[in-house]
Amino acid sequence: MDDAPSTIALIGNPNAGKTTLFNALTGANQKVGNYSGVTVALKSGETFTPHGKKLRVLDLPGCYSLRAPSPDEKVAVDALKGELPGFAKPDLVVCVLDASNLERHLQLALQVIELQMPTVIALNMVDMAEKSGLRLDPAKLSEELGVPVVPMQASAGKGIIELKQALRFPYPTSPDVRWATESDDLENSRRGFIRDLCELVARRPDAHQLTVSDKLDGWLLHPVIGWVAFLSVMFAVFWGIFSFAQIPMAWIESGQGVFADWVASLLPEGDLNSLLVDGVIGGVGGVLVFLPQILLLFFFIGLLESSGYMARAAFLMDGVMSKAGLSGKAFLPLFSSYACAIPGVMATRTIDSAKERLVTIFIAPWMSCSARLPVYFLIVPLLLHEYEGSWKQALVLFGIYTLGTLSAFVVARVLRGKLGPDTSKTHFMLELPPYRGPQWSYIFRHVLERAWSFVAKAGTIILGLSILLWALSTYPKSDDENVDALSHSAMGRIGAVIEPVVKPLGFDGRIGTAILTSFAAREVFNSSLAVIFRVEEAEDDEKTRSKLRDRISSATWPDGRLLFTPLTLVSVLVFFIYALQCLPTSAVVARESGSLKWALGQFAFMTGFAYVASMLVFQIGRLLGF
Repeated sequence: MDDAPSTIALIGNPNAGKTTLFNALTGANQKVGNYSGVTVALKSGETFTPHGKKLRVLDLPGCYSLRAPSPDEKVAVDALKGELPGFAKPDLVVCVLDASNLERHLQLALQVIELQMPTVIALNMVDMAEKSGLRLDPAKLSEELGVPVVPMQASAGKGIIELKQALRFPYPTSPDVRWATESDDLENSRRGFIRDLCELVARRPDAHQLTVSDKLDGWLLHPVIGWVAFLSVMFAVFWGIFSFAQIPMAWIESGQGVFADWVASLLPEGDLNSLLVDGVIGGVGGVLVFLPQILLLFFFIGLLESSGYMARAAFLMDGVMSKAGLSGKAFLPLFSSYACAIPGVMATRTIDSAKERLVTIFIAPWMSCSARLPVYFLIVPLLLHEYEGSWKQALVLFGIYTLGTLSAFVVARVLRGKLGPDTSKTHFMLELPPYRGPQWSYIFRHVLERAWSFVAKAGTIILGLSILLWALSTYPKSDDENVDALSHSAMGRIGAVIEPVVKPLGFDGRIGTAILTSFAAREVFNSSLAVIFRVEEAEDDEKTRSKLRDRISSATWPDGRLLFTPLTLVSVLVFFIYALQCLPTSAVVARESGSLKWALGQFAFMTGFAYVASMLVFQIGRLLGF
């Protein structure tokens, strides 16, 4: 007898709650959001029936049909056929339906049933359906479809046990039906069957009753009021990031200073003391201090996702993106890139047009990712130091994101023209889920995951680079006390070589060196400045643990002129908006595009564009007397 566990596959439309159900069954912590298309690759886990039978669970990408026009939908179809390498054909399919959008979700369910695979219907979100006024009849739905139907609320864990009890093996196959065929006549027959079925099993006492979501959408999707609301929400997010993070940031800075002084007091002055205090604590601390602002950003994003508003943002943006030669399908990958370009590039698998997918991959890094935030949070307060935590700082950050996004759309439009039109037209279907209260467990789990990811990066990549930067800034040493130690060091010599290249941008060798190191990871820019300027501070025997902003704001050129003038700060911001300083992103682009040339071309174009844009800003600003 084969002891291998039986395999069940979860399939459903985007936003049906598959990943929520997958998490509830397996205990996994996959990302869950109240907008379409979060799952773009197959995930697997394990669960057990109430009788202790081990099951392998596959979470398939969301799809609207089994015709597989896009790469992610093809993954789902191949998995059901048993043609996906490394995965056996499922013994049973759990088709997850959103009970509040039953008419549309049944289209896929009928296609799954037609495959004559053992099928169970997980009728999810019954609470939302009932709140909207629907009167569901799961028993009647089961009778009409000829397969078991389990009503449930996966987000609250309701119906999970009942679903596990329905997973019996071996399972009888689905009835021999032929709704889901390529024939237009039978397609119409299927739609008629679904319409009649919904009248039987999902009755609404008042057919013309507007739900709360319908009423809100009347305002939030209005062509004028909707955009005012969208821009207001985005601005409020940026204002909240600067305003609410001030206190925890002050705590971290104060704690870092106390810890550095304590470590310094335990060791005699020397290289080990400097390594730990200036290299490790100073370098890593120069990045960790911005953790509260980054977590606030992801907290707000979680609120928007779980509430259902993010789908409305996609709807509003579809018209704008069409002018850039992109469809609404590009919205989710580009939005994901605000967190990190790597998952954003991978999310382009949902785009069935090969040319549109390439263009979306190309512009994704111009969506300002979270790795840029420590740089923005360092520079923007320096630029507007008299407006600490004010709406003006939020406005600048909002402008940074807007500039990067609009520039990306312009480049996308040019690229779409160069690549030529698609040979076939595809239609973009967007689900507008009902508005929901915040899913606090998801939000806080999402925030904690980002916090851990940020801290882990600070404890590995940034820590290692901080130690390397300290060594480069310290060695070789000079026996001549009249020689500037930093200039004599390897870092100083690298800066001397770089300075003629970056001086047209308003940068000196120290800033140029920090930018060079940031191509490994953008946050290292802060660590580099922290190490470089703390080493200089130590040379003056002033063992003060001042803020990084205080140290760099007083930095000067050799002739005594301030280094970080407002114009130089703007030049730095422009460079970071456009430069592709992330080698892992380039590696993923090469893999997802299937072209190393595309990845190298993207890197060269964005770096060159950043250099020219930054230079123009600085040089034109100087001519205008700024």
